[in-house]
Amino acid sequence: MVSEKEGNQQPNPHDLGPGRQGANMSTVPSDILKIPVEIQKTLDNLLKDDLKNFNFYLQEYSKSKHGPIPRGKLEGKDTMDTTKLMTDHYGSKEALQVTKDILKEINQRELARQLEKKMGQLEQQSLSKDVLKKEANQGEKLKNLLTCGGNSLDNYDQFIVVVNKSSPEQVEYLLFLNKLKPFCVLDFDPNSVAQGGLCHFYRESRVANLHTPSQYQGQTETVIKGLNLYKHTSWVFCNGRHDLDGESNKELDYKNWLRKSCRDVEQLVSFICNPDVLLHNGSLIIFLLLSPVDTEKDPIFDIYKSFIKHTKEESIITICESQGMYEKWRKLVQEKCESDIDPRSIYDLTLSEVNGTVMALGPFNQSSERLLPSSGSSFVVLKQKDEDLLAALDILCMNQCENTIDENSSEFHDHRIRVEEEFYKGGKVKWWNFYFCDKDKEKPFVKRDKYENVKKMIRSQLRDSKNMCALLNLFHHPGCGGTTLAMHVMWDLRQEFRCAVLKDNTLPKKEVANQVSTLMKLESEKPSPVLLLVDDSKEAENPHILVNCIHKAVEYGLNMNVVDAPNCKVIILNCVRSHSPKEQYKQQNTAQSQFITASLTQEEQKEFEKKLKELQETHEKPENFYSFMIMKSNFDKKYIKDLARNTLENFDYSSNKARLFAFLVLLNTYMAESEISLSLCKDFLGMKMIQWSGDSIMGRMEPYSNFLIMDTVEDLGGYKGIRILHHSIASACLEELERSYLLKVSDITMEILHCDLFFSIGVVKHRFMLSIQQMLIERQRKKDGDEREPFSPLIGKIHQDQGRQTVQDIFVKASSRFVTSASIPQALARYLYIKESDFPEALQWAEKAKNIRQNPYTFDTIGQIHKSNLKSNNHREKQETSRNPEDLKTNIKIAENAIAAFKRAQELANEDDKPETEAADDESDDYPRKSYDVNGYVGVLDIAFLVFEILSRLPFFEENHPMKKKYLQSFLKKTIPITSVYKKDNEFNNRYVEIIKEHEHFLQSLKSEVKEIFELLVFYFTNIKANTSKLDFLSIVSVLFKKYVSLFCTTSEEIKQEQHPHLNLEIAIEERRLFLEEKHADTFSGILQLLDNPAVEIEKITECYAFLQQQQLINQKQKTKETINYILSNIVLYVLRRKSKHVKSYSYLSTLLLKTLQEVGLQYPFPDPYYLAMLLLWPSPRHENTEIETYVRAIRKSKRLFLSFRIRNTIALLYLGKEEGLKRLVSKRQLDENFKEMRRDTLSQLWRNGDIFKNKAIINRLHRVSGTTEQGEVFANYGKLKIPVRPALIAGIRSGSSTEKVSFYLGFAINGPLAYDIQYEN
Repeated sequence: MVSEKEGNQQPNPHDLGPGRQGANMSTVPSDILKIPVEIQKTLDNLLKDDLKNFNFYLQEYSKSKHGPIPRGKLEGKDTMDTTKLMTDHYGSKEALQVTKDILKEINQRELARQLEKKMGQLEQQSLSKDVLKKEANQGEKLKNLLTCGGNSLDNYDQFIVVVNKSSPEQVEYLLFLNKLKPFCVLDFDPNSVAQGGLCHFYRESRVANLHTPSQYQGQTETVIKGLNLYKHTSWVFCNGRHDLDGESNKELDYKNWLRKSCRDVEQLVSFICNPDVLLHNGSLIIFLLLSPVDTEKDPIFDIYKSFIKHTKEESIITICESQGMYEKWRKLVQEKCESDIDPRSIYDLTLSEVNGTVMALGPFNQSSERLLPSSGSSFVVLKQKDEDLLAALDILCMNQCENTIDENSSEFHDHRIRVEEEFYKGGKVKWWNFYFCDKDKEKPFVKRDKYENVKKMIRSQLRDSKNMCALLNLFHHPGCGGTTLAMHVMWDLRQEFRCAVLKDNTLPKKEVANQVSTLMKLESEKPSPVLLLVDDSKEAENPHILVNCIHKAVEYGLNMNVVDAPNCKVIILNCVRSHSPKEQYKQQNTAQSQFITASLTQEEQKEFEKKLKELQETHEKPENFYSFMIMKSNFDKKYIKDLARNTLENFDYSSNKARLFAFLVLLNTYMAESEISLSLCKDFLGMKMIQWSGDSIMGRMEPYSNFLIMDTVEDLGGYKGIRILHHSIASACLEELERSYLLKVSDITMEILHCDLFFSIGVVKHRFMLSIQQMLIERQRKKDGDEREPFSPLIGKIHQDQGRQTVQDIFVKASSRFVTSASIPQALARYLYIKESDFPEALQWAEKAKNIRQNPYTFDTIGQIHKSNLKSNNHREKQETSRNPEDLKTNIKIAENAIAAFKRAQELANEDDKPETEAADDESDDYPRKSYDVNGYVGVLDIAFLVFEILSRLPFFEENHPMKKKYLQSFLKKTIPITSVYKKDNEFNNRYVEIIKEHEHFLQSLKSEVKEIFELLVFYFTNIKANTSKLDFLSIVSVLFKKYVSLFCTTSEEIKQEQHPHLNLEIAIEERRLFLEEKHADTFSGILQLLDNPAVEIEKITECYAFLQQQQLINQKQKTKETINYILSNIVLYVLRRKSKHVKSYSYLSTLLLKTLQEVGLQYPFPDPYYLAMLLLWPSPRHENTEIETYVRAIRKSKRLFLSFRIRNTIALLYLGKEEGLKRLVSKRQLDENFKEMRRDTLSQLWRNGDIFKNKAIINRLHRVSGTTEQGEVFANYGKLKIPVRPALIAGIRSGSSTEKVSFYLGFAINGPLAYDIQYEN
């Protein structure tokens, strides 16, 4: 106990910590009185020898101006005596520092840390209660300056700290900087990084990137990205840095600083104050003066003047270490800047008191020690610094929200009321909402009926899936509680998974993946499963790139085999906002998806009724919690409509607040949960930024503020935005404005586009601009499938209500606002050709889009306009009775332009088509697409067949006349020129001939071009993994191919019926070739495709090839191709019908192949002969062909393989079985027959993730090959033979380039052998 006499003594100045010499003080803070008690408790933990050691160091202690305690006084003293000696000699505060220093010297660092922590807690408790009662109420003043008159630091988005030289004694009282987490610190202390320096102290517990002022020069967005601003504190050294060598890092005197550094630092200030970087109203600049500024010739004073130039003085506050120091500073500012800084300065508190005051402020969001689950039901502490490094993730801890506020205090009660009100009104759910319901078991959180389904789906993925990273989709209507449901499940699984929410969907996927991988193994040798919530994703497909990146990152980071780590799993719960969630759910693998809609079950309605009664007990006016009430009413349209009508009574659009409300209503109808930043709203309303004034935005927006909610937006460092609290309220208000006030959607849109404020610079304005752009161009899925609506819902509505002129006016205005966006002119071009058939004007806008950005989509739009124009002309000409040859000329010109555009689009797509890369910005803004795919090829086919149709209506090419049709066929096949075609001699026909001659080269190139594209597409459909667009293309291409057959393969029917036994040889050969062409069987991939068809087809085809093999052909190139196809047709026929009389033996086919390989060598342009070499010559116990390795490498180099597609995601149609000869070839179809009872989507999933190879039927059928991994590559080993093989799955092999023995199943893909289910021997 401290005696009464000691408690009433006036303390020494040095008792109070740095910076408080001579200030009056009526009471001693209670934490100072507790120092002796805590020192003695700490010394009591020392063993006898350790205490002796402590006393020895104490008599040698020389860091204090008071000198050491004499040896005689310490002789034989116990812990109580030693404590009293120290506090009498040094004073309480310094005695505490001495104790910590000596404990560290004698290797008792843990005791020193515990003492420091204990004193920090005591200091915070006492200061939060006592400091604010100081004279001049400086504690209250500091609190108001930092919180705008509130209790929480989150009133400001960012803090900027400017600090001069500090001493080690001061630094320990600057812990509050950790809490502020400044946007940047401008530090004038060159020793700050060294031990005892402020930067060193800060970086012990938080992340700061160390920069120089010159690094802040350049393009704003480049600097932001390059320096990682917003994510981590930027610590900028403004006058040297002594831990680095070199002239540029030396501290400069004032004169040299002005000459060499001042300009860079001023540019840094200018950069920080740019509204593109920080909002003026959302940031606070703190000058923290820890050493005297005696004269204006001090760099920090120049920087003060620089800040005044660029920002409002109200945004700058000063904290001084002592009153004397402050007086000098104040005088300087008064004289040189004619400004009184007194209202914005703190000088009468010690640093210790400043620290305690700041630490006592909210937000109360973190327990002192945050815990994560770890292996074997253990847990680990999540350090603040680690959390800083995982900046992309909002991490949910096991003890989230615990021990942050005294739960018996009024503060906790008020916090609970506020958080609950905000959520039930329409704010985003917080972890606190679940915590409060957990604390009060009588009042649980309302669970949607799909809660258990989602939870089971996640647990079964963890338990059963072999996949390292699984993607689960939750489709939901906007505003029906989808995200809340996902977070609720996550809250309840936080003991089983390391849980995190992705803060910003725009971050590079690799960066996110690396952070997820780090979270998985943080503070533990064994990995823990991670549950990652990706919210607001509009597409189920987009996170697939993230899945791939996580696969790689996890695998690389852990460097271990997947099989060894059942906990080495990441499950992504992807919340997809959708206007037709149920339909989208049906299109997905239902085992990995769920959906919820804006409709409650009877059970859910009862739960909401019960919750309303609870809220009536604890909250005032819960009927104003509109978001909750909308759900409780089961989304009753009449209730929502009445709400809108009552609130909008006497709406006056001429007032700024009404206009702003209308803007928000429009935005949130078409872009659910988008917001306008608070600062932008204030600027629009003309509100002055006055510190903690009563003039709030919600007050200004009355009577509409009941419908508004303020959210914190996570990206760009976090800022506040305002939105309508529920999507359905926004829609109802928009309808009411139109119905009762004749305010059209187009009027509000145009008003936004005319407002200069929204389009001036500013990074947060830029976000609002993006929302406006998306509103104009973003196309939604049609309810019944994958297709998109032709326009955004907003444009659809304006077109329906007002038609072309209004739509065009809006797009033209938007185009002048978004000058660098190709998407606006592109959207207008699409509108003009689809809705208005105005092809010339559509073309002008499409060209404008292409000139802004050349990508597959802008060229495709040009192609589509020409195609629509040609279709329209064709349709019109079919109806007309008279003919005009000039129409033909026009149409051919349109066709030439269309084909050129489609070809260019496809070229660009093929150049860009690199595997697993992320989409480039603005590639296609109207909706996210994985890739352009084969649209360009299909576009060329469409145009060619339109041209064929137009030609077939010419008098001398009429389709219905057999002879004339033969002329057309011969002309297109280049066997006769147009001049040799028989026709009547008249003016019309002569003009037609002139026109055709003019374009003869183009017209006669179409047939071979079409044939080549069909071959490419057959290759694509056969060998490349399916996606949804691939299936759409397949049906379109099949229809076109039928047209091709009817035009160019006319005699094929005859051969099938064998009605011409006496045809001469030439015709017989030609007819068989036409038959093969009709069946796609004149191409290698076309024959391979027949593995999925009935055997009768391939039997007929093999028979045709056998006939062609017997002929003496002059064309060697054709003979080689037909021999290769003949060998393949035999293999396919054997797989489908082993006993067919047309199948040749394995030895016959092998011999024929070896002969062919000898003829073609290794330079054949197609992979076909080398693929056959894999099938027939792959080593076995009996046969070993040493050339096989050469053939595999030849496949990889095959030119034609890579000309038309960057080959990725190929599939194997044949696998290596356990038998010999042809028997060892097993088709995918044969393997699938083991799963006849299984749903198709479930089976596809098994193939996708490789789990199919765990099935017994597959294990019994396929041969497991032995091999090695070397330098990150896989090889199949047969004696001395080492054959290169590619892993079929991305995460198939470990990283680290370790040489290991492996085994795997082998599949044969067109670009080489694939290794499936790779297992490591060790």
